[in-house]
Amino acid sequence: MVHSVPQKRGELVGKTKRGKGTKIMAVSDRSGLPVAIYIDSASPAECKLVENTVNESLVDLTGALLIADKAYDSDPLDQFMEEEYDIYVVAPHKKNRVKPATQDGRTLRRYKRRWKVERTFAWLHNFRRLVVRWEKKSSNFLSFIHLAVMKIMLNRL
Repeated sequence: MVHSVPQKRGELVGKTKRGKGTKIMAVSDRSGLPVAIYIDSASPAECKLVENTVNESLVDLTGALLIADKAYDSDPLDQFMEEEYDIYVVAPHKKNRVKPATQDGRTLRRYKRRWKVERTFAWLHNFRRLVVRWEKKSSNFLSFIHLAVMKIMLNRL
């Protein structure tokens, strides 16, 4: 599996082939509170950033279900997450999938809970500073994301 190179402290993040962009990766718990946040350039595919995001988790995710969208439909990713982290990935299959289906309707019923992750991103987008991204250094931007996460968690408690 190809892994993304972690960003160094103070390094600029966001350079892509078509301009600037930053991808915010998040893992939420059952109530929608973010438990892991990771940022990287918008260029790499999301399935390549999953391991780094799981490593940034504040809680133990062993034995958890990772409910994800169609971008995470990858048999090598499913196998890697199950072997290394004991995390089962629930993601619907893409339309152009050639290999036989690995998930049936019973496991995909859990996909209905994905709205809680979308709600987490909606909460994060209430902070204009994160949406506009005025910071040039990734460490400053990640710090403001952590401040927003802390405020979200305090408001929910």
